[in-house]
Amino acid sequence: MPHSNPEDLEKMIHRTLRSLPDRRAPRTLESRVLAAIEAQHAQPWWQQSFTHWPLAARGAFLLLSGMVAAALIVMVFRSGPEANAVSALSGPMEIIRHIKATFAGISRFGSLVYRSIPPIWLYGSIAFLAAMYAALFGLSATAYRTFINQR
Repeated sequence: MPHSNPEDLEKMIHRTLRSLPDRRAPRTLESRVLAAIEAQHAQPWWQQSFTHWPLAARGAFLLLSGMVAAALIVMVFRSGPEANAVSALSGPMEIIRHIKATFAGISRFGSLVYRSIPPIWLYGSIAFLAAMYAALFGLSATAYRTFINQR
């Protein structure tokens, strides 16, 4: 059978699998599935997924979530001595400021390096990468034809 084509192999596998007897499910499977479905429906609405909540509860949740998000945004951007809640967030906000400053420094350095490279080098690098991509594509197609199509 080493010289058969894929269609014959597929037909043989199909015949072999069709000739196998059907497997029987365990006797307790149906009762376990129905019990699990019943237990899921017996849960209170707040323990089910969000789409099963009543419409009023979903609306109230979204409204309260929006209000909390708006309050947090106002507290973060409020400045001055009256912003007591901002002091609780100053530690994480300071870390964010340091990260932002680090990325800004890296960006400035990258921009400086980019501007110092002669344009002919950039164009040459792009041409080299395109040639390497084309070579990889050609080698892959050749390998596919050599190794896969011979089977």
